[in-house]
Amino acid sequence: MTPEAQAAHDRAVAAGSDFYTDPHTGLMVMTSLYLTRRGYCCKNECRHCPYGDD
Repeated sequence: MTPEAQAAHDRAVAAGSDFYTDPHTGLMVMTSLYLTRRGYCCKNECRHCPYGDD
């Protein structure tokens, strides 16, 4: 992940947002905050998965 994408994620989490737009691809990305609230790992290797290698 690029430093710019990490910074966008960090800003989104600080604002309580569930998603942010990747600055390079323009795609919507789920934040670790959203994934934690969801409550389970979907096994899709999400960029900010808080569940590790489950």
